Order: sequence, then structure tokens, then C-alpha cells
Amino acid sequence: MSAAPLPPDAPPEPDPSPEDGSDAAPRKRWRRFLPAPVVQIGRLLIVALIVEYLVVPQIAGTRKALHTLADVNPLLLLLGVALEVGAIASYTLSTRAILPSGTYPGFFRLLRIQLTTLSVSHCVPAGSAAGTSLGYRLLAAAGVERTDAAFALATQALGSAIVLNAIFWLALVVSIPVWGVSPLYLTAAAVGALLVGLFVTLVLAFTRGARRAGDVIYRVAARIPLVDPDVVRGLFIALGVRMTELGRDRRTLGRAIGWAALNWLLDAASLEVFVGAFGHWVNPDGLVVAFGLANVLAALPITPGGLGVVEATLTSALVGFDTPRAAALLGVVAYRLVNFWLPIPLGGAAYLSL
Repeated sequence: MSAAPLPPDAPPEPDPSPEDGSDAAPRKRWRRFLPAPVVQIGRLLIVALIVEYLVVPQIAGTRKALHTLADVNPLLLLLGVALEVGAIASYTLSTRAILPSGTYPGFFRLLRIQLTTLSVSHCVPAGSAAGTSLGYRLLAAAGVERTDAAFALATQALGSAIVLNAIFWLALVVSIPVWGVSPLYLTAAAVGALLVGLFVTLVLAFTRGARRAGDVIYRVAARIPLVDPDVVRGLFIALGVRMTELGRDRRTLGRAIGWAALNWLLDAASLEVFVGAFGHWVNPDGLVVAFGLANVLAALPITPGGLGVVEATLTSALVGFDTPRAAALLGVVAYRLVNFWLPIPLGGAAYLSL
């Protein structure tokens, strides 16, 4: 029996070819496996990458100095990458120095945990909190006592910030008589003073006023749903005991501070080498001031990992220390590609391996 003919004004039937919607199927599969926030964050990071490394260099006039790229030293670029790897390894060793002996996982596993937390902190604003939370869970899954994991991560983050400020202030003492004072120095000094004040307050609360602070924390936690105030107060007191023990163990404290300082110094050396690869070597005092200034301001929870803040501060500060603009901009771009962007995929791979 033949099909009834279509009326002349009826719309044509859709073509049931297999090619229809073929490009939508992969997108649906990706969205099924990736949560919506991950997709949105990925899009924002791609936009930031395009703006920072394609649009901004053109606005700054780097296209007029493309001959600088022809003179780049590839061996120095590789050395800059190696120094950045050494900085991450030093940060990992500072964590291992704080953890009690015999309780920390192997170095390679601890390194993967650090890469994972670093990747998360580079993906969301104020990402240090999210990265620390994930690091805490991964350390606990690796067999580290929860109190030790919380203490190590908190002490490492605050101690690293204190070491950075100490390096920055020492560089200012050397640099100001030669280069003068910039308003940005006062801003960075104020941010650093707030961090130091927070650290001192926490140390006093943990060591001198643990009982009184524990009672206050108990009353606050009792008002939060689904939170056991006894557990929270017990964790606070346990952290106070660990901090008191660390203060008495000068050897462990010295190792932790030494590795934290080496982390920052290798990171700064990486920046120096990346700028040097484009034909200019920055004076050490100017380099450390620019580096410290950018990283202290990056502590402000404005963008993930100080994205944009670090680049703008480093470039303007290095130019202020007599670095040619092309070398400063290209060196900072190369440095941030390794310092900020490379840990994101490496951290994702490290998380999957864990």
C-alpha cells in the first residue's frame, strides 16, 4: 500500500542521515563526564590564556620587538624550567620536613599531592583554600594522621608566606637607597604585615591561649549545623600541641624554613633566567624586589594564583629596574607559562594517578 502524498504546503521531513547532530553527540558525552563548574572554569581559563598571551603582548607593543624572539637562548629556557621544577620539589620537601618522621608518604606521592593542590589553586579565585582542602584529603588518604595533615598544610602555607615577606623586606632594604621608593612597595608591605600579624595571632592562640581560644571555637562550632563542637575543639588543641612541639624542635623548624626559602629563591632564579634568555639580566636586588612585590600582591584573593596581577606587577617593576620592555614582557610570559599554566595539566594528571 503506497504512502499518502504530502500536501503541497507541508514542511519537508527531516533527513534521518547519521551525520545529523554528529557534532553534538561528543559534546553531550563530555558534559556527562565533566561537571558544569569544571567546564565553565575551563572556558574562563582559556579566555584568560588568549587575552594574556595574545592580546596583551600586542597592546604592549611587543610585535615591534619580535626580533627579540629570534635571539632567544633555548638552553636558558630549559634551565628556567629546571629551576621551576626544583622550586616545586623544594616546596614538597618543606611539607615533608613538617610531617612527623615515619608518617609521611613517599616523596613521589607527596610531590603528586603538591602538584594536585597547586593545580586547583590556579583554577579558582582564592584557590588556596580549595587546594588546601583537597591536599588535606589526599594526605589523609595516604595514611597521614588528620591532625598532622592539617598542621603541616597550615604551617607550610603561613610559614612560606612569612619567608617570602622576609626575603622581600631584605631586598627592599638593599634596593631603596639605590632605586628609590614606589607606592606599590607600601601596598605590598601592608599586605605582608597583615599576613605576619595573622601568623603571630594564630601562633599565640595555639600556644599561649589554647584553652581560651578552644572555648571560643567550641561556642562558635556549636551554632553550626552538622558540626561536632567537641571534635573541632579537640582538633584545635591537638594543633596547638603540634605547634608547641615544632617550636621546640629547632632542627625540624630550620629544615622547614630552609626548604621554604629555597623554594622562593629557585622560583626567583627561574624568573631571572627566563628574562635573561631574551637578552637582559636583571640586577639581583631589583629582581628579588619585583618578584617579592608580585607574589605578595598575589596573596590578595582577586584572581586564581594572582593571574594578571603577577604579570602586570612583574613587567612594570622589571621595566622600572632598567629592563627593556620587550625582554621584560617576553621573559615574564615565558616564566608564567611554566610557573602558572604548566602545573594545571600536570596536577590533573597527578590527581588521576593518585
